[in-house]
Amino acid sequence: MAHGNVGINHPAHYNTGTIEVIDAIEEWKLSFNLGNTVKYIARHEHKDHPKDDLKKAWWYLTRELLSAYAVSEDELVEMLTTVIKKE
Repeated sequence: MAHGNVGINHPAHYNTGTIEVIDAIEEWKLSFNLGNTVKYIARHEHKDHPKDDLKKAWWYLTRELLSAYAVSEDELVEMLTTVIKKE
């Protein structure tokens, strides 16, 4: 279902491709945290502060890993460490 303009302002970053991010999130039945992760990643290059949006995506993904998958803080640190070592 295309959301179109229903009296609500739709900034350009809401619809940069052929579908709105919200349509994909609903179609895929993503949780709140995963939906926000996808939203911030999909829109980050079309906004004034892309790095901030990627940080927000990381925050929501981390929250999902902690709450839905019981990933420990130690595992998160280990994951981050492997990324840092490769740079």
